[in-house]
Amino acid sequence: MHRPSTIPKYALHKASGHARVIIAGREYFLGRYGTDESWERYQRLVAEQVLAKGGRPADRHRPGDNAGLTVVELIGAYWTWAKSYYALDGRPSKHLTVVKSALKLLRAHYGHSRVADFGPLALQALQSRMVDQGLARSYINGQTRRLKHTFRWGVSQELVPPAIYQALATVAGLRRGRTAARETEPVGPVAITVVEQTLAYLPRVVADMVRLQLLLGCRPNEICGLRPVDVVLDGRIWRYLPGDHKTAHLGHTREIYVGPRAQAILAPYLNRTPESYCFSPAESERARHAEMRLRRRTRVQPV
Repeated sequence: MHRPSTIPKYALHKASGHARVIIAGREYFLGRYGTDESWERYQRLVAEQVLAKGGRPADRHRPGDNAGLTVVELIGAYWTWAKSYYALDGRPSKHLTVVKSALKLLRAHYGHSRVADFGPLALQALQSRMVDQGLARSYINGQTRRLKHTFRWGVSQELVPPAIYQALATVAGLRRGRTAARETEPVGPVAITVVEQTLAYLPRVVADMVRLQLLLGCRPNEICGLRPVDVVLDGRIWRYLPGDHKTAHLGHTREIYVGPRAQAILAPYLNRTPESYCFSPAESERARHAEMRLRRRTRVQPV
């Protein structure tokens, strides 16, 4: 019988502490790394998927292959995927932080359980746990959705039986007035009088950033990420086209119109290389130190 030139390796998945093997691009989790059970499953998978088929792995694994998959194995696989999916230009997005928090809660309470044993009552128990921790209702509902998505992703990878996700989908979010979870106060804008009073105490560059944001009505990260290359100077009204914005991943474009008053603030910061940021913390600090030096009343001590 023909034998493959290389046998897939028994390896450690560091995120979960479990063993894994990759066969034909598909990742199989085997159980706790170094245990007899994980080695037995590894040898069975290699024998069934590789050796017995003359080195040609099966196109699809049988549904029973993951019958004993544990929740921590699912978490490890999902986290590997999430780190690449929730990223922009190689940088992790803020959403990855709340995903990690949800997975941490799931692992702490059900990590060693089988995926097949995780059902609606278990998910509701995690909701109750978050209520006991004093978390806000809206946050709990968001984390519940992320936990459901973990199992939904598992179904798409044929790691989780579809019935598991279908059952979890029946768990509703917490309703206002029908739960002990605390409610959050609406976040309103800072009074314009407070902003104006604060401007006098800000470094010049930071004050210009605040004034520009007030005029443009854009988000703070859009001011921080502003570059000359993103500003179109094609008429009386300029256009700022931020490359990184909230709906960029959906393929949407965003235009922010820059009128005469905003142009007067922004124009001095456009005199730099097109790809550099208009507002630089280093430049702000140099300007602040220069102003402090001008106001200095004592002689500068020699170094």
